[in-house]
Amino acid sequence: MRIAAPARTCGAIPLIARARSLVLRFGASANSYQILNPGIEHWFSEAGDAVVGYAQHSGFRVVAGAPVCAAERLGPVLGEFESEAKRRGLRVCYFCVESEFADRHSRSPQHSLVRLGAQPCWDPARWEETLEGHPSMRAQLRRARNKRVVVRERIGDATPRLEMKICLNQWLATRGAPPMHFLVEPETLGLLEDRRTFVAEQSDPNAPSDGSRKVLAFLVASPIPGRNGWLVEQIVRGEGAVNGTTELLLDAAMRALAADGASFVTLGLSPLSSRGDIVRDSTPLWLRLLLGWLRAHGRRFYNFEGLEAFKSKLRPNGWDPVYAVIEGPTVSSRALYAIAGAFTAGHPLSATLRALAWAVRREFGLIRRRVSNLRRRQQFPKK
Repeated sequence: MRIAAPARTCGAIPLIARARSLVLRFGASANSYQILNPGIEHWFSEAGDAVVGYAQHSGFRVVAGAPVCAAERLGPVLGEFESEAKRRGLRVCYFCVESEFADRHSRSPQHSLVRLGAQPCWDPARWEETLEGHPSMRAQLRRARNKRVVVRERIGDATPRLEMKICLNQWLATRGAPPMHFLVEPETLGLLEDRRTFVAEQSDPNAPSDGSRKVLAFLVASPIPGRNGWLVEQIVRGEGAVNGTTELLLDAAMRALAADGASFVTLGLSPLSSRGDIVRDSTPLWLRLLLGWLRAHGRRFYNFEGLEAFKSKLRPNGWDPVYAVIEGPTVSSRALYAIAGAFTAGHPLSATLRALAWAVRREFGLIRRRVSNLRRRQQFPKK
């Protein structure tokens, strides 16, 4: 059965509460908790022991990761979900799934596999060992601390959410493309019940000694209950965040999670990364060429290489490949359009046009600055 989660209830139990209960019981995929984010619909099995989070667009149900259920129930749940979708004239795409799920479909003639990238993974208990052999990381931590930046975990309402919202808005204003949703939903501050939030703050030496601090950045980690782990879902930097702030947030989160016995942490997908072992990749040549071009030339909209380089700099203990499993023997342009629709709330063309307009304005701004600098050098040549 297809259900939109936000407003409906089943008896006295809100459906979002049912989904949350199943996620906290069975969620083993890195992105399992993200199916509770705004805008994601929920399908529940007839037995009530499984939930699937998805967005519907262009004849596809684009599923956020794998179904959430007991491991021994996965086969029947997949059959029930896909049969129900087929009765409605829909196909299914499981987006951002890990190797175990992809391997299940690797020999299926009814499914295609597309490698999306890889996610870096850490055992937080080994974080101190990582820092000992990483002098540049330790230097970044010192830079932030020398600028009076401290990180503390937000518990309850210790940090006003308004300050974090302001920080989020400042960060979104620096993005080239319009805000995206689905598995990159920026609006997570309304559901912090199970998440852990770490806030970077800076004291002002000229301010009265009332303990007031300015929020510079924050990190949101979502639980992965089935793996005793956490997904670092967001790292948001506001205006004035100094060098080393991100590293200080990660350091605090890793130490806190290790102290509480967590055994797995990931920073999520690095799109188009080739790290990690491959299960099977049925990506057609035209799509390989397109993805290669995006990685090489798409940094005006999304710096794929820069993101991977940053995560690699943190020296993860390993990389897990991430896939899309698409119903059908070949990958179609319609499936890609449906995926784009999931991330843009059903408006991929308008989102693309807005991103292109931003890129054009940015390029003209860069050209104007170069021309201005050239004229200044010509007017005031160095002696």
